[in-house]
Amino acid sequence: MTADHAPTVSVVVPVRDDARALDLCLSLLARQTVAPLEVVVVDNASTDASALVAHRWGAIVVSEPRVGIPAAAAAGYDAAKGDVIARLDADSRPDPDWVQTVVERMSADPGLDALTGTGRFYDAPRGLRTASCLVYLGAYYTLTHLALGHTALWGSCMAMRSGTWQAARQDVVRDDPEVHDDLDLAFRCGPVRRIKLCHSWRVGVSARSLRGRRQRRRRLDRAWRESTGQV
Repeated sequence: MTADHAPTVSVVVPVRDDARALDLCLSLLARQTVAPLEVVVVDNASTDASALVAHRWGAIVVSEPRVGIPAAAAAGYDAAKGDVIARLDADSRPDPDWVQTVVERMSADPGLDALTGTGRFYDAPRGLRTASCLVYLGAYYTLTHLALGHTALWGSCMAMRSGTWQAARQDVVRDDPEVHDDLDLAFRCGPVRRIKLCHSWRVGVSARSLRGRRQRRRRLDRAWRESTGQV
């Protein structure tokens, strides 16, 4: 497919009181080998300078006062204008070809509805950064695939066609901050939508949300309950 027919990409980044991480994320998006059509930062009732940081990098800022990633992510997807809506977290660190990979994969496979990737923990002990993340994501993708019957999505590194979002947007959970928005979205997509896991499409992410056995158990338990429709 020629460059003239390549899909445009909107990158959505929800943020709440994470200005420093967001600044680095947006600086990396500004250095992409293929520039996104737009970057949409969703300010989720931040009390720090997150919105100012987003404006400084030329991002479109959407305000979502309902606290929680489900509401923030959905507000960003609603505002996105690209053919493809890609998603990062504020603490995600995309490689220079991150957007390019989205364009190439979506261009090469017109029937692909969504793409999901993997990561590496940049703040884990050196030597364990990729391996520890792959163990965590391996468990996540394996367990959710068993429950859903198809590949799940991972919000720190994912992309979907705008039509995929339009088909699911009325059904996704927005008001419960305890819901994993990415897994809920994959559940709403169902088996009729093709979601592909691209192992080589990676971002740096923080391991802060997984520190401690209780926190890891809580996240996996929530993922399992959501994928089996128990929430």
